[in-house]
Amino acid sequence: MSTNDSASLFTPDALRQLGESAGAGPCPSCAALACPGWEAVPGTYDTRRLRCVGTLRDPGVEDPTLEEYRPGGGTLWAPDAPIAPAYFPYNRCDVWQCASCGRPFLRYTEYGGYYVEHRIRELDPRRVVDAAP
Repeated sequence: MSTNDSASLFTPDALRQLGESAGAGPCPSCAALACPGWEAVPGTYDTRRLRCVGTLRDPGVEDPTLEEYRPGGGTLWAPDAPIAPAYFPYNRCDVWQCASCGRPFLRYTEYGGYYVEHRIRELDPRRVVDAAP
């Protein structure tokens, strides 16, 4: 579920533009992934229905920050949490699109002590913020 080395780095503006170009709603191919907050990728979902179009991982940053962007509190995983590309977990995300309709998603892999969980969040351009750590 990772991207290749040649994936283009998305700026906050480019991320917003990608999100704004999405259609009115998810198609049948990606409807199971359409969620405003981070969710686990369903184990039965065929991820070949998605294509990687870029990354938020800056290749010039060897060890991206684990600092979270949570103005006013709240939880990082909430549906209304901002999408801040320079902060965790976005700085470790790749940008994907549904191969059928082009709906954009962010994908992040959570590495826990005893598990690996692939998470996905639909890209809402209204949530993208350009905040520097």
